[in-house]
Amino acid sequence: MGRDGRGVKGASESSIEITFMYRGIRCRERIPLKPTSANLKRAEQHRSAILHAIATNSFDYAATFPESKNAAKFAGQPGDVRTVESYLDAWLDRQKKQLKASTYNGYRKIVVGYLVPWFGTLKLSALQKKDVRDKLEPLEASNKTLANIQSVLRAALTEAADIDQLIETNPMAGWSYSKVEPPKETDDIDPFTRDEQLAILKAADGQGKNLIQFAFWTGMRTSELVALDWKDVDFIRAVVRVSKAMTQHATSVETTKTVAGRREIKLLGGALEALQNQKQYTYLAGQEIFQNPQTGERWAGDQPIRKTLWQWVVKKAGVRYRYPYQTRHTYASMMLSAGEHPMWVAKQMGHRDWTMIARRYGRWMPDADAQAGSRAEALYGTHQLPVLQNSMDKH
Repeated sequence: MGRDGRGVKGASESSIEITFMYRGIRCRERIPLKPTSANLKRAEQHRSAILHAIATNSFDYAATFPESKNAAKFAGQPGDVRTVESYLDAWLDRQKKQLKASTYNGYRKIVVGYLVPWFGTLKLSALQKKDVRDKLEPLEASNKTLANIQSVLRAALTEAADIDQLIETNPMAGWSYSKVEPPKETDDIDPFTRDEQLAILKAADGQGKNLIQFAFWTGMRTSELVALDWKDVDFIRAVVRVSKAMTQHATSVETTKTVAGRREIKLLGGALEALQNQKQYTYLAGQEIFQNPQTGERWAGDQPIRKTLWQWVVKKAGVRYRYPYQTRHTYASMMLSAGEHPMWVAKQMGHRDWTMIARRYGRWMPDADAQAGSRAEALYGTHQLPVLQNSMDKH
């Protein structure tokens, strides 16, 4: 790129080379100036003026570099008027072939909902980080949402610069915008108590009850539950193998997002009971375990479960409403409160290590053993010091 990545460098004892992108082509032109510090600075200013002219579609190659071979090559060609919207549309089409349906839909929502309304009419080469900051600054959104918007734009611009070579550099590279957020007073973990679980299961029946009970006793994500087939269950070893998921926007079952997500879950009594009760409905067909009773087909993601089953059952049970994902949090809190090892719980739930468990569910861990600390206290407590000292003196 030249001097500190600024697109200028000394080409000889009497010339300086300027590099810039024009109509998707990397161009190099020489200026008859000795490469002194002052002249290199002048060359940088000249290059900046060229880039501005290109961005505003007012660049005249022949007038700027009349003796250049590139001037003749570009003569009579229309200027590069590619807009942010036209590039993002093409970029999204390519992503659709590479991403899971749920991920692609998230990208599409950001492009359609934010990026195109904000920057769609801008020339791709004219977009700068200041434009992005000016839109994000007044936006009432969490830093997670801001990060997601910037991540999509950054990925698209990286491809525009590195692969399509339509822009000189990615203005989002190495930069991001975030706000100072106050600490959250509460989190979204709100598990169901034992009595609430019993009330919900009493209010449900048939396949709906089996699905809910299985969710409580495996901690599986809803997308994983609906993707399960009977071939994934090993009744001899009492485990179920999780290797795929069915999201709302997918047209078919997909693999799990992470390696840790592909796992074997030990089937505890409540989960095994739910599967045995479910056999009468779907076992002989030998395909999906859980079906939507209204359609006789595999559940199409979590929203149909929430709208046609979960909301009705929770209301009937008289239980304070929480969304279905709380069954996963309920499983974690039950296991930890009962004293199960955090690493085992992490593997059951598809986390790579136990740090996520400790961070999210730590407040249930002290309750794992009502006598926690008593063994150490009995052995090393102050009332035992004389005994320990006498033992040490003998040795």
